[in-house]
Amino acid sequence: KNIILFGTLAVAALNIPTLGAQELGIPHSWMLPGDSLVVHIPDFADIDPDHIQRLTEEDYRHVAEELGIDIATMKAVVEIEAGSSHMGFAAKGIPIVNFDASIFRSRMRKAGKSYAKYSKSIAFQRPNTRKYGSFGMAQWARLESARKINRTIADESTFWGMFQIGGFNYRQCGCKSLEEFVERMCRSEAEQLELFAQFCINNDLVQYLKTKNWKQFAYHYNGPSYHKRNYHGRLKNAYNKHSDSNIGHRNNKKNLKTASCGKFFAVLLASVIFLL
Repeated sequence: KNIILFGTLAVAALNIPTLGAQELGIPHSWMLPGDSLVVHIPDFADIDPDHIQRLTEEDYRHVAEELGIDIATMKAVVEIEAGSSHMGFAAKGIPIVNFDASIFRSRMRKAGKSYAKYSKSIAFQRPNTRKYGSFGMAQWARLESARKINRTIADESTFWGMFQIGGFNYRQCGCKSLEEFVERMCRSEAEQLELFAQFCINNDLVQYLKTKNWKQFAYHYNGPSYHKRNYHGRLKNAYNKHSDSNIGHRNNKKNLKTASCGKFFAVLLASVIFLL
């Protein structure tokens, strides 16, 4: 079964610190440089207007417990499948996206819709990083151009967030609608991680994470050619790194506690000797 999500290779290129778009007076709207295309994101009240909400230790712990796996496994999967910097956003409220024109054409044909008159649309051109300033901006330009042709099919044909999950997989992420999927992708990296967790649950991938069967997880998530990029080996190495890190953190806490207890008893002994 074709689970994912071709965008793994593009994540590194999409991990940019800022979109550089001009914020408009209209809520949740940005003008892309170079033309009149406007980025539209869902209008919801609880988005932080000033900050990109990055993953926290609590987010890792929460989703790890939800999946029944240890935190080191959760961190390893995020590191390898979302990239070492695992940035889910190009700017506040604007998730990283990768619009796939070939999927868009295919889904338009299946829906019986013609796109012939849009052949010169930005949606069907190669990402123009020179015009838009970055690969991330160029992808948003293509997506917004495709949305003018058919918004639903455009969003379905786009890979979203740090895990580059295809919009056509919204149900497998536990969403009742495509709109809910896009909205949650725009909220925070924690929401993106939760959507990824639901995808793993609904595709029976959690069993491989619980048993540390990196080959099977990589095969089902990254596809039959997973070994060419050594996904299974990189997952194993990342797990060992995060596992060792957690052990070291626990040992440090234990040592601090032991030292504190030792100091307490030393002071208590000195007090007794003084009284005698």
